[in-house]
Formats: sequence, structure tokens, C-alpha cells
Amino acid sequence: MGALVVTEVVLGVCGGIAAYKACELLRLFTESGHGVKVVPTAAALRFVGAPTWAALSGRPVATEVWDDAHEVPHVRIGRHADLVVVAPATADLLAKAAHGIADNLLTNTLLTATCPVVFAPAMHTEMWENAATQANVATLRARGFVVVEPAVGRLTGADTGKGRLPEPAMIFELARRVLRHTEPDLIGRHVVVTAGGTREPLDPVRFLGNRSSGKQGYALARSAVARGARVTLIAANVTLPDPAGADVVRVGTTEELRKATVEAAGSADVVVMSAAPADFRPATTAVQKIKKTEGGTPPAVELVANPDIAAELGTAKRPGQLLVVFAAETHDALENARGKMRRKRADLIVVNVVGVDRVFGADANTVTILGSDGGTRVMGELPKDDVADVIWDEVINRLDPLAGSGGTA
Repeated sequence: MGALVVTEVVLGVCGGIAAYKACELLRLFTESGHGVKVVPTAAALRFVGAPTWAALSGRPVATEVWDDAHEVPHVRIGRHADLVVVAPATADLLAKAAHGIADNLLTNTLLTATCPVVFAPAMHTEMWENAATQANVATLRARGFVVVEPAVGRLTGADTGKGRLPEPAMIFELARRVLRHTEPDLIGRHVVVTAGGTREPLDPVRFLGNRSSGKQGYALARSAVARGARVTLIAANVTLPDPAGADVVRVGTTEELRKATVEAAGSADVVVMSAAPADFRPATTAVQKIKKTEGGTPPAVELVANPDIAAELGTAKRPGQLLVVFAAETHDALENARGKMRRKRADLIVVNVVGVDRVFGADANTVTILGSDGGTRVMGELPKDDVADVIWDEVINRLDPLAGSGGTA
């Protein structure tokens, strides 16, 4: 994963069954060269004891404002941190943080921290969806804190739903990106990112599709979360792990992608169409597997055009809303991209040259970003995470600072 620039991390741990997962998160930080101060609540210590935190961090664990009182820990810990991560963050902790309550060492630390703060909530679905919790989350996000969306999955007991702590590796990756953007410049923005490639069924086992892996779209989602945005990620046939903090909507066909994207775009400040929708689909889908004929003659497949999602979004754009589209071209890339940008009424178009063993599935990308305002930005080969950062830089330069959606819920 590579060494990180930051040296001091405060890891806050709240009382929940997911507290044990914070041990893995602590290991990821320490193995990357960070000094980590673990600040557990009293309830957290009922799940994982102080000796475990001390052994894994190599540092004594402070649990009370009264410990080493001469060093004023409730002020000192927050002041000297480069990053604070609270994982798991309970509904109780989110409420206290939103209302400035300082009744333990962790909540005191949050009040004195001037560095980026990331909350990774974990709780039962009903608690997460409760209006009070959602109001507290909105308050924290509006103040510049990063509150990630919980994952969907198995909860305590037999329950399943939204509220699961994202995997430690995902939280760590998000923290790494937050540290690259100490100014959360997408706070208060709702962004929609599409990723992957659609599949159009020929019969129950075959489909028309493409080689898109979704890696660039997922990188865009990770970067946007780290910069403070509320992110809706619409994933078409992607097998990558969900980015921590994004709401993931899964789709299969182009029509499903269209429906989900148009719906999400209604409240979005930015829509980034990095998915690769199929331009055509079979006119009919066989209800049974298509068999070979005795002579081996392949059946004719009639194709019809799929809806042009980007053009529909461009036509329906609200004042202040930005549309970013991608152009994966095999030849005449810039000429074709400029024409596509005009037809779609896009504000930015990201151009790359594709083909077998080029871009699709790779971890790096080489792109040119064209703007409807005439701007051009040419980039050499970069990791897709870095490409994502540059794309958001270009978006932010064009966003109306007064036209935020307020999409922090």
C-alpha cells in the first residue's frame, strides 16, 4: 500500500460488536508507518481490552480524561493528530459529536481536533435510518467531517441490512485519500458516478457486453467520498469491493443503468458517466438457450439502439449541475470526443484510447480532459486513483460555489 505522509493518527473506538474489526484497521495504520493513539470508550473496552490496543499500537492506551492529567490529554491528543478515525462510530457517538457533548476522552478529543475526522458508523439498520441519526450525520457532514455510509450485510445476530462496518481495508484506503485532501472541497455536494459495463441478454446464458472493469469509476467514487461528497455509485456488473462511504446501486442492462442514473441525477450536483453502456441490444431475448443448427449456421441477431443516457442527462441538466462523460475511442479520439461532448451537452469529457490490453482492467490510465469552455488537460499515464483526483479538480474548478444541492443526508 505504500508509506503514507502522515505520522500521527488517533483511532477512536466505540462500544459495538464491530470493535474487534478496529484491531485490523490499527494494524494497517501501524504497518504503514503511522504512530497511532487508540482512544476507546468505556463501552469499547467491554469488547476489546486495553492490553490488546496497547500491544497492537505499541503505545499506552488512554481511556479517561483523568489519566496523566498533568499532560491535559483531552486537549493534547486532538491537537497533535494529523487524522482522527472513529471506527466503529455508534449512534450515541455521532449524536454527541454533532451536539458538541464532551463527556469522555474521545468526545473531548473530537472537540479539540483541527485535523480531518472520519467517522465509520456501525449499528443496526433501524438506528442508522432513524431521523435523529440522519440529522446528526447531516450536521457532521455540513461541518466538514467525513461520515461514510455503512455497508450492507450481516449484522449482530441473524439480522441483515445496512449498518455493517465497512471492511478495515476499505476504511484505511478512504483514510489515505482523506489525507491527500485535507480540505473537503466537495462538502455539501451530491455526486453520481456510474461504473462498469452493461450486459444485454441474448438468451438466459449469453449476453452482449464489453470489457469495462469499473476500476476508474470506483476510483472516482473513492476520491469523491474522501473529499466530503455524498456519493451514489451505480455499478454495472462490477466485481470490485464496494468503496467505503458510497451508496452502491447495482444494475445489469443499459435500461437499468438509465433508470437508476436518471433517478439519482435529480438531486445531484455532478453526474460522472464513466460506465460503458452498450449502444445496442438484441431486439428480442430468447427464453431458452439458443442452440446450434444442424448445419452450424449461426442465427441472425437483430439489434436495436439503446437509449442515450448521457444525452438525456445533458438535455435535462439543471442550472449549476455538471455532466462529465467519457469517450473510449479506438481512433480519431479527440475529434470524436469533441463531437460527443457537443451532442451530449456535457461540461467535461474524459478521453482515452482503448483496445485489447489497453485501459480496460488496468490499474493505470492515460487521458485527456476536454472542457466545453475550451479547456484541455493532457495527462501522461497515471494510476486511476490519481486520474480520479485530477477529474474532480477540473469539476471543482467549474462548480458554482452557491449552487450546492445540500445533499448531505
